[in-house]
Amino acid sequence: MKGRGLKGVRLFVSGKCVGFVEALGKVYSESGWQRCVVHFYRNVFTVTPSGKRRSVTAMRKAIHVSEDLEAARKKTRDVTERLRAMKLNKAADLVESGAEETFSYYAYPSEHWRSLRTNNPLERIGREIRRRTQVVGSFPDGNSALVLVAATLRHITSIRWGPRSIWT
Repeated sequence: MKGRGLKGVRLFVSGKCVGFVEALGKVYSESGWQRCVVHFYRNVFTVTPSGKRRSVTAMRKAIHVSEDLEAARKKTRDVTERLRAMKLNKAADLVESGAEETFSYYAYPSEHWRSLRTNNPLERIGREIRRRTQVVGSFPDGNSALVLVAATLRHITSIRWGPRSIWT
């Protein structure tokens, strides 16, 4: 990305892919990193029994609706204690060790928080491009694939990037 001219990036949002995060630290040392909140939630679910997922979901979401960073940290401590009281020690350990990685968005204006917490909108765009290119199967040349991808992106931006959009 940097070789193709990407510069001035202030924050990367991704899952916790260790290789990617380490590479960011070396290549974009001036940029911040935010762990995707949705991926963090899913990781906690992997160690939560299905019967307790509803209550754990409510607790986790309460962390990320806090009004500022200190309130989120306090809520994280409260949630960790409640998880331990529910005998969900692995989930408590995950929340305790990983929640801080999901708080980078608090350094930005609050009107941007919703967009910065997760990389799911970008993943949805990738899924839509994959879906449309798989329908075609094979392309006669790279240029025709590029035309389809560009048309897909134009379509997405024309219908979804409005004032009330989930993409902005």
